[in-house]
Amino acid sequence: MEQARALGDRLLVAINSDAAVRAAKGPKRPILPQAERAELLAALAAVDDVAIFDEPTPQALYAALLPDVLVKGADWAADAIVGRAEVEAAGGRVVRVPLLEGRSTSQLVERIRGR
Repeated sequence: MEQARALGDRLLVAINSDAAVRAAKGPKRPILPQAERAELLAALAAVDDVAIFDEPTPQALYAALLPDVLVKGADWAADAIVGRAEVEAAGGRVVRVPLLEGRSTSQLVERIRGR
């Protein structure tokens, strides 16, 4: 989050709704409900606001907001980043930031289940 925040004046973090997470990850997810996930993110000093989207992707949100900088994890291929075309067409840029090893929820769930 700090890397993303350093790229702009404000940081809005978009998160999947509970329904969108279940659709993408299965019936046992999310681990934390959307309100708690949003509250945890909003408590971070680097985060200015949190938006929850219910669609499979944040395409409509990005198209409506047209941020100056759209930040995604480096695990996303540049050509697979949703909203890229709209943001770049509006003069913005897309930045891929390195992931922190072992910090994904999926990896954490697998470690817990393995014990």
